[in-house]
Amino acid sequence: MDDSSDPGLGLRDPDMPDDALGLGLHEMPKPAAASPYRVLARKYRPQNFAELIGQDAMVQTLGNAIKRDRLAHAFLMTGVRGVGKTSTARLIAKALNCIGPDGQGGPTIDPCGICEPCRAIAEGRHIDVIEMDAASHTGVDDVREIIEAVRYAAVSARYKIYIIDEVHMLSKNAFNALLKTLEEPPAHVKFLFATTEVNKVPVTVLSRCQRFDLKRIPAELLATHFAEICEKESVAADAEALRLVAQAAEGSVRDGLSILDQAIAHADLAADDSGSDARVEAAQVRAMLGLSDRAAVRRLFGLLLEGEAQAVLDEARNQYQLGVEPAATLAGLLREVHLVTLDKIGSPPDAALPEEARAQIDDWAGRLSFPLLHRLWQLLLKGHEEVRQASLPLECCDMALLRVLHGAAMPDPGELARLLQQGGVPSQPSAPAAAPPVANAAPAPASHFPGDFRALVDALDRGGHANVAATLHDVVRLVRYAPPQLEFQLAGPVHQGFGADLNDALFRLTGTRWEIAEGQGEAQPSLHEQEQAARAAHDNEILESPLVRAALDAFPEAEVHVDGRTIHSPHEAEIRSLRA
Repeated sequence: MDDSSDPGLGLRDPDMPDDALGLGLHEMPKPAAASPYRVLARKYRPQNFAELIGQDAMVQTLGNAIKRDRLAHAFLMTGVRGVGKTSTARLIAKALNCIGPDGQGGPTIDPCGICEPCRAIAEGRHIDVIEMDAASHTGVDDVREIIEAVRYAAVSARYKIYIIDEVHMLSKNAFNALLKTLEEPPAHVKFLFATTEVNKVPVTVLSRCQRFDLKRIPAELLATHFAEICEKESVAADAEALRLVAQAAEGSVRDGLSILDQAIAHADLAADDSGSDARVEAAQVRAMLGLSDRAAVRRLFGLLLEGEAQAVLDEARNQYQLGVEPAATLAGLLREVHLVTLDKIGSPPDAALPEEARAQIDDWAGRLSFPLLHRLWQLLLKGHEEVRQASLPLECCDMALLRVLHGAAMPDPGELARLLQQGGVPSQPSAPAAAPPVANAAPAPASHFPGDFRALVDALDRGGHANVAATLHDVVRLVRYAPPQLEFQLAGPVHQGFGADLNDALFRLTGTRWEIAEGQGEAQPSLHEQEQAARAAHDNEILESPLVRAALDAFPEAEVHVDGRTIHSPHEAEIRSLRA
């Protein structure tokens, strides 16, 4: 019998360590606890003002205030979610309570991050920096606790600081209870408020705070920031993918980091499936966010302009099958209209656009008129609102696109009036949306210019430009009428922007840009003044006729009515006084 295998004999396995027997056995080592993952939005929260991106004006103001010892007793940070309001409040708390590595420092715009106050504030454990969420502490009792506590000095810090997040959610009574303390707090107390809805904060509170409006972060700056974070995280990412993440963030750093976190996880899963290294790519981000490819949007926009109804519906359905929501499709078309309009007025092109996209937008800007672009914008905007609220978004999107396709080809009221003057309009629009009559209106030949100034005013009135026609009729004195040139003087005030309105109305009426100027020298009376003078002469002729004069002599109190109005002699008052 082999006793070496019997544990009851006290014999040990030769491979067993000596200290594994008897009393005082060493414990078997436990596996190391995995450190919990911190999301990017928390991991890369700014720890000093240099890391706070996009808020340079605010940082400079705070720095100057600290240097000159002109610190307010209350600060209010406002802005959209995720731009750094609470982070800024914590940085201000650090800046005011930092004592430096040697413990001898004072308030500074560059807190060291090493001293105990800096580290305690960063970890959220400083006894003199009290953070309160107003969403869950809305009542008077919560504010009363603050009012009672501010009377006592700070325990270990230079200032006792109250950070109240979403301060707009305090009740009206709570705000009223805080007013007196907020206006005259003890010297050792500072209030830092943060809110996304500053319009809900009472004016009485706003007037007691130094307000900082934190701006949305530009997409270009966000994309650069995300690229730096990807480098720190050892994650490869396409520049186009980071631009998509930055655009989806809508100016919010926190939202962008959350999306980037999701995109990195999506890329990891794709890499595991394919066996390749993880890389954040634009196509993956589009699929994750349900965004449409910009090239696909431009293709759809081109089909709309060409009037290809079935092709438009097929392309929209294709994007839907790829995971793009109908509302996102219409939003992409709205962006294209916006880009074309900006290009038409001469704005610098979007640096993120590839060269072929810029060429396409330049081409559309040259072919499409401003009235057509504005009409496309209004039709798409209405369709976008309808799709967002529809129970059948895909079907609603189809109908909205068809309305855009057919509605954009119709002439506007000014063009319709011009066509009527020239002999009628077609029963159906024959031109595609890319080249409706208003987009490529040819200059009218000289024979189509109204024959004189009065005919011009009448044509403008009939053509849907009643306000411009009324101003020309009432207060404009003609100096020279030689189409397409017009010189005049003003006999009275005109509405703001009259010159631009007149220029636009004349172009719509005649298809030609006019030279308009206020001239000097002799001018004809306005049409209104001419009509008044003609009416006065006519009235006087009636009054001076023998029959009327005899009737008035026989009946001195009688009145003369013509066309429903009473006419008077210019010498009536003198005549009545002589008769009296």
